[in-house]
Order: sequence, then structure tokens, then C-alpha cells
Amino acid sequence: MTPELSQPDGRQAARDARTNTIHTFFRIFNFTSVALVFWLCFSLVVTELVKTLPVMDGGEWVMMVAYLTRQFLASGVLGLLAVALGAALLPERVSARVRWLTVFAMLVTASAASAGIRLWMSRYPRMSPHETAGWFADVVTLWTVLGLIAYGLVGSIQRQAAGRRRLGQQIAEHSALSAAALEARLTVLQAQIEPHFLFNTLANVRRLCEVDPERGQRMLGSLLDYLRAALPAMRRSSTGLGQEFEMVRAYLSVLQHRMGERLRFEIALSERLADAPIPPLILPTLVENAIRHGLAPLPEGGTITVKAAREGGQVVVSVADDGVGFQAASGSGVGLANTRARLSALFGNAASLNLRGNEPRGVIAEVRLPYEGAATALVGAAT
Repeated sequence: MTPELSQPDGRQAARDARTNTIHTFFRIFNFTSVALVFWLCFSLVVTELVKTLPVMDGGEWVMMVAYLTRQFLASGVLGLLAVALGAALLPERVSARVRWLTVFAMLVTASAASAGIRLWMSRYPRMSPHETAGWFADVVTLWTVLGLIAYGLVGSIQRQAAGRRRLGQQIAEHSALSAAALEARLTVLQAQIEPHFLFNTLANVRRLCEVDPERGQRMLGSLLDYLRAALPAMRRSSTGLGQEFEMVRAYLSVLQHRMGERLRFEIALSERLADAPIPPLILPTLVENAIRHGLAPLPEGGTITVKAAREGGQVVVSVADDGVGFQAASGSGVGLANTRARLSALFGNAASLNLRGNEPRGVIAEVRLPYEGAATALVGAAT
């Protein structure tokens, strides 16, 4: 089966090689390059004949320019043809020395052929053999040197193009690696948040089941409802504010079974912001931090207020409590640190998490996210 599979591959490789050869040839030998050769020939002729203007009338001078330009053009086009064939037919695996020697031989041959054509086209063939040989050598030397210069320029342009292609590939590979590294980093950060979030909640359920089994069962039912909504979101790279707010509502409902009247909460989200994207578990982490450090130390508990608003090109999501306020450990927990790291990895300086004092007491945790283009950033990080 190997020969059967390799034969089509070999034919395809041969077709690709022929196509590349043709494309390379016509990138060099085309209308633009022929036009450039024409203007080069015209410039050489004018430069050579400008000294004859005082001794020739205008009509004769113009005819001589046209005549010599036609002759020069024969050498220029054949030289361009030799350069194009050399660049197209000589593979890259051939050493530079061999390529230059081959192109040199092709240019000498083309220049000699063009000299013969020009002799045949010449109106003034009356030259001695010695003069003819000298003229022939001058033509071959001039157009061989010009052809070698042109071949060097073509090679330089091709190397620059290949360098740009390699640089583009390296940039693409670097971007892919950066995206993969970012995805891995976010996975690690989210994996750190999940057990931190879930284990504390399950510990509360176990503790309540020990002291009040009936309330524990009700709380366990609420927790199951919460997990049905929360676990799928934990595996996503992006979720909507509406889903995140519902998850927070379910989480706070679970905790109310334990804290009773000590926990009150208010949640406000306008419908127009429900689809705004946000990394999952951002809000539950902030709510958990507010309860642990703000409300739990108070015998009377307090109120959690979660809301979102749009300010220009940003969505501002806040979690406020009226608890004990700033403490020594405020803002330094694992959950908040990982939240800041996730926001920085996804949005750079365009997103932030800040804590500030609430009035008359407590703390407000405020997350600012880019509204325009936020979905693109989160999808890009997921892919």
C-alpha cells in the first residue's frame, strides 16, 4: 500500500514544483520588468548619443536613438530571460557558488546570442574583424555584468521575502504558543478557585446537617440546585452576567439556610447587560469573600448588594457589604489574588478589581471589564 500512496504524493510534489517554477519565472520575466529593461536601454543609448547632438540634426539623432534602443533591447531582454530562468530552475539546495557560475554561463550565452542578433540587425555592418571582435566582447561584458547585478538583486529580494514569510510564521507560532500558555494559566487559576469555593460551601452543609438535620436537608437541596447551574459554568471560559448573577443568587440562597436572618442580599441587573460577557466564578468569589471577611464576624450579620452598570465602554460590577470593613487580610486572599490574575491575563490593563470602603461601613469590591470587544477577548482566550 505504501507505493500506491506515495505515487500520488510524488506526482503532487512534482506538480507543485512545476507550479512554483512557473510562478518564479513570471515574477521576474513580466511586463513590468521588460518595461524597466526598455527604459534602461533607452537611458544607456541617450547617454551614449548625447555627445553627438552638436554634429547630428534632430531627425537623424532621434532615428539613431530608436535604432540603438532596439538593438540594446535585444541584449536586455535576453539577459532578463537568462536571469529569470536561472532563478526559476536552480533549486535552493544547490550551493550559491554553483548557482552563480550557472547564471554567469547563461548570461554569457545570452549576451553572445544578443550580440549576434544585433550584428544581423545592424545597418552598418562594415567593421573590420578586429573591431567586430572588440565590439562583441564589449557587448558580452556589459550585459553579463548587468545581468549578474540583476540576478543579485532578485536573489536579495527573494531572501527578504522568504525572511518575511519566516518571520510571519514565527509570529503566528509565538501567538499560538502565547494563547496556549494563557489558556493553561487560566485553567490553573480556575482549578485553584473551584476547590476553594466548593469545599467551603460543602463544609457549611456538613456543619448544618450536624446541628439541624432538617435545615441541612433543605440546604443540601438548595446546594444541589446551585451546583446544577454552577458546575457547567466552571468549565466554560466565558459566561454572561445574567448567568453569573443567577449563580450568585443560588449561592446566597444556600448560605441563607445557615445564616438565617443574619444574611440579607439584594441583586440588581438590567436586562440589557444580561448578555455582557464575564469570566465565570468572578462574582461568587467576591460574594464569598464579602461574607467571610465582612459579615461573618458580626453577630447581627449584614446585607450583600450585587449590581452592575455600564459606564462608557466598561461594565462595572460591584459586590458591597455593610460588614466590619477593611481588616488586615482584606484583599489578600487566594480567591481575590486569582481573580486579579485572571482579569490581567484576559484583559491586561483594560480590566481591574479594586476594593474601597462602603458607607457607613463595609467594603465594596468593584470589577471593571471592557464592554466593547470583551466577548472577542474571552473567546480568543478560550481558543
